[in-house]
Amino acid sequence: MQWLKMKLRFVNLILLLISSTCAQLGGDPNGYLTYCPCMGRFGNQADHFLGSLAFAKALNRTLILPPWVEYRRGELRSRQVPFNTYFEVEPLKEYHRVITMADFMWHLADDIWPESERVSFCYKERYSLQQEKNDPDKPNCHAKDGNPFGPFWDTFHIDFVRSEFYAPLHFDVHHSNEAAKWQTKYPAESYPVLAFTGAPASFPVQLENCKLQRYLQWSQRYREASKDFIREQLPRGAFLGIHLRNGIDWVRACEHVKDSQHLFASPQCLGYKNERGALYPELCMPSKEAIIRQLKRTIKNVRQTQPDNEIKSVFVASDSNHMIGELNTALSRMGISVHKLPEDDPYLDLAILGQSNHFIGNCISSYSAFEKRERDVHGFPSYFWGFPKEKDRKHTNVHEEL
Repeated sequence: MQWLKMKLRFVNLILLLISSTCAQLGGDPNGYLTYCPCMGRFGNQADHFLGSLAFAKALNRTLILPPWVEYRRGELRSRQVPFNTYFEVEPLKEYHRVITMADFMWHLADDIWPESERVSFCYKERYSLQQEKNDPDKPNCHAKDGNPFGPFWDTFHIDFVRSEFYAPLHFDVHHSNEAAKWQTKYPAESYPVLAFTGAPASFPVQLENCKLQRYLQWSQRYREASKDFIREQLPRGAFLGIHLRNGIDWVRACEHVKDSQHLFASPQCLGYKNERGALYPELCMPSKEAIIRQLKRTIKNVRQTQPDNEIKSVFVASDSNHMIGELNTALSRMGISVHKLPEDDPYLDLAILGQSNHFIGNCISSYSAFEKRERDVHGFPSYFWGFPKEKDRKHTNVHEEL
C-alpha cells in the first residue's frame, strides 16, 4: 500500500512538472523579441545581449535568447551555438521573461509566428551584396544576406515574407519614453514577434545596462571545468589572471586610436564622457616591456598589501600570443609560474579569469569588458594595461584598481 502511495505521488509530481512546462510555453500575450547577434565576436555580442535584455524588459516582451555566433578557422559559414551551452537560462528569469530560440521555434512558433507572418525589422533599407536583389521600388532588410545573417536564421529554418523599417525609433529606453513609442507603433496583437536583423542595443553597452551582468551566469559545465583547471593545474595560492589582446587584427584596430575619442570598450576605463582621460596607443597595444613591468608591480603590490594571500601564479588568456616563455623568464626569480589552457577555449578562459584573485585586462577590448563586469558583480579587483599612464602614475597617487 505504501509503495502504491509513493508511486501515485511520483506520478502527480511528473504531471505537475509537465503542467508547469506547458504553462510556460503557452505563449506571451505581450509578445516576443529576438535578433541576430551579427556584429563581432563574443565580447561584442555580450555587450549587445545586455542591452537587448534591457530593451525587451522595457517593451515588456519575452526575449527569445539567440544562439551565440561563432567563427571558426577554415569554415566559411558561422556556427550558431545554443545560448545555454555557456550560460544558465534560469538566473535571467529573475530579471525578465526569456525563452531559448530552440524552445520557441519548436513549441510556439507555428501558432504565434506562422511562416506567412514573419517580418524582419531594420532601421532602414539594408542593401544586398548581390546587386540583382536590390529593387528601388521594394526596399528590403535583406535579413539573410551574407554571413552570419543567412546561417543564423537558417539554423531555425526562418524566412521572412517582408521587411519593416522602424526609423526614427531607437533603443535607448533609459533617457526617453521610447518604449511607449515602440508599444504604440508595434502592438503585440499585430506584431507578436519583433525579429531584428541586428541587436536592438548600442555598442559599447550602455552604462545603465552593465549591472545586468549579474544575471549572466556560467553553465554548470563551465563552472566545473574552470574549477577543475584551477585545482589541478595551478599551484596552490592566489593567482593573477591576464588578458593579452595582440592578434594582427588587433594591431590594425589600434591604429584608429589616434583618430578616436572612444574605441570599442574604452569607456570602461576612460569613462563614457572621457572623464578619466583620453585615448592613447599604450592603452590599446602595450609593449612587452610595459606588460612585464606592470605584472611585476602588481605582484609586488599584492605581496606588500596582502602578505597572507600573495600571488603564486599567472593565468594567461589571449587571442594570439600568450607570451608564456617571455613571462616565465621574467617572473621566475619572483617564484611565479605562468599558465594557459592546453587547447584554446575563450569561454573557459573567461570562466577561469572570473575566479582569479586579481585581473589585468585590455581597456579597449570588449572581451576584457565582459570579465570586468563579471568581477564587479562579485567585488573582485580589476586593472587595465597601461592605465593610468606610467608617467601619470609616477606623479599621482591614483590607484590602478577599477
